[in-house]
Amino acid sequence: MKVYKKGADESYTLGVFPTIELLENRPEVIKRVVVHSSIEENSGYPKIKELCNQYHIHIDIHDPTIDKLSPKNNCYAIGVFKTYEDNLERDNHVVLVNPMDMGNMGTIMRTMLGFNYNNLAIIEPACDIFNPKVIRASMGAIFSLHIKRFKSFEEYNQVYQDYECYPFMLKGAKNIHHVHTNNLHALIFGNESSGLDDSFLNYGQSVFIPHTSKIDSLNLSQSLGIGLYHFSSAQFEDKTSLR
Repeated sequence: MKVYKKGADESYTLGVFPTIELLENRPEVIKRVVVHSSIEENSGYPKIKELCNQYHIHIDIHDPTIDKLSPKNNCYAIGVFKTYEDNLERDNHVVLVNPMDMGNMGTIMRTMLGFNYNNLAIIEPACDIFNPKVIRASMGAIFSLHIKRFKSFEEYNQVYQDYECYPFMLKGAKNIHHVHTNNLHALIFGNESSGLDDSFLNYGQSVFIPHTSKIDSLNLSQSLGIGLYHFSSAQFEDKTSLR
């Protein structure tokens, strides 16, 4: 098996937990599971065997494959799968414009799942979401999300014209603490180095996250985490009130 290259028609997980997430959420795209001979020591192996038996997925014990594909020595399982494309659901979206950092991308996916945002639109050019580094950084959260790529924000906006747009910008017109909605919406973030350009002031209600003058700005992952927490707070308050 070859080391992953961008645009390949198959990729793989690195680690027991991401492999379990793949098996639980995307069994239809899995080609096989490869494990290390010492995986019997790992507490997650019974779950992998259970899921592979359930979905009739073959398990190979092959140390050389693990050693070749894993950059670290603590990888006990690899799930090989066909790359795929999703459609977005009629639910709230996160839109990332030209994200390039693979570690950030994985962290963002995991953060989205934590705040119940399950739909991610990616405006190209962007990093490859199926790179094993992204999958590992997401801890397998990628397999629970609906992700679709668009060639431009205009292409996305044409499809979802009825969504309220909230671009996160330093020039944003409103403090995030003064913005609330219960409608379908898209939270829009620029890339790590340049953010969103001024054209996004024309889409919906731009917002900014206030912070002290001791820093220039928050990084992408921090801004997204704060934004998701703020916009999802109402749903978590509702759930708390029902307890």
